[in-house]
Amino acid sequence: MPDKRHAANGWKEYKMSDLATFDSKSLSNDTPEDYTFKYISLADVNQGMMNENLTQHIFSTAPLRARRCVKKNDVLMSTVRPNLKGFARIKEEVTDVIASTGFAVISPRIESDSEYIHQYLYSFKIDRQIYALVVGSNYPAINSTDVKKLRVLAPVLPQERERIGNILALWDTAIEKMDKLIEAKRSRHVALANKLLSRKSSAVPLKKFLKLTLRDAAKPGKPYWALGIRSHGKGTFRRFVENPKTVAMDTLYRVRHDDLIVNITFAWEGAIAFVDKADEDCFVSHRFPSFEVDSNKALPAYLRHVIVQKRFVRNLVLISPGGAGRNRVLNKTDFLNLKISLPEIEEQEKIGDVLNASLREISLLEAKLELLEKQKRGLMQKLLTGEWRVKVG
Repeated sequence: MPDKRHAANGWKEYKMSDLATFDSKSLSNDTPEDYTFKYISLADVNQGMMNENLTQHIFSTAPLRARRCVKKNDVLMSTVRPNLKGFARIKEEVTDVIASTGFAVISPRIESDSEYIHQYLYSFKIDRQIYALVVGSNYPAINSTDVKKLRVLAPVLPQERERIGNILALWDTAIEKMDKLIEAKRSRHVALANKLLSRKSSAVPLKKFLKLTLRDAAKPGKPYWALGIRSHGKGTFRRFVENPKTVAMDTLYRVRHDDLIVNITFAWEGAIAFVDKADEDCFVSHRFPSFEVDSNKALPAYLRHVIVQKRFVRNLVLISPGGAGRNRVLNKTDFLNLKISLPEIEEQEKIGDVLNASLREISLLEAKLELLEKQKRGLMQKLLTGEWRVKVG
């Protein structure tokens, strides 16, 4: 409930049904059989982002007929797994667009409230209400009646609600642009890596420059850091083992900077990585064999990009015979016999420098995106609670 300070300052707690209606038109059975429409599925919406290439359907062959028509300024709220925030606002004039019945279609009574309502759906106050509705459910879902009863704290003046919504929408625009730029840079990096790493050069087996190196050590008697490998070429991660007694193995293995380590049960998923300097002296189990690189023949800075290439991972799949579930154990002998394209050291260094610079650029953009998202969360906390006010008029 809002406190007296909010009421005194011109804020009020509304039910969603006070601010919006829920009587969007649905397609009926007498709709012409050849009626064509664009369909917004639950998969088309994610945290304010909507797929620009919506699927077209013909009424006579559409899988479901009872779908909701949407119009400009409607706000879509997924009632299926609403905690995943499948929400979006229809910003432009649209015709012949139908939304899945998995959405509640929120139609603001005052059109200028559209963005405020949309932004408020992402607030922690809505999060708590949704959690209370779905907690303990095996299939988290709510219905339109639940949405109508959601409590929305808002300024009494429509102009102030509009202004707050527009301010937060500006951050959304900046976040969306940055997200698209990062996606473009990632695509460019993949294309660049494919081009540089597919240049014609000698095919050399890994055993020519990799040496299996197992630095066994007794399990520490005190807390230690263990190193794991993420699948799909996403590098390593550290895990703090607070109680070594919970680890069944008595012998572990130390790793060094620029070791190549492989998860032998998930190598086929791209669980292979080089050890960073910060992770030196971490421990791994026998399931993570480590290999030293002969730097006179190959450079880790080059190989880091080779091991995440699709064609390299495909080869890991071929030498990992099937087993129970997802566990498919890598054959280490076959691994060392895999061949890769290996140019001269000077060219390896140049390629590594170019690709590393490309990844650094992406990392900088990702940091900027994270900052924008953090700024927006801070603004929401201030603007959607009345702690910060905006001038109107």
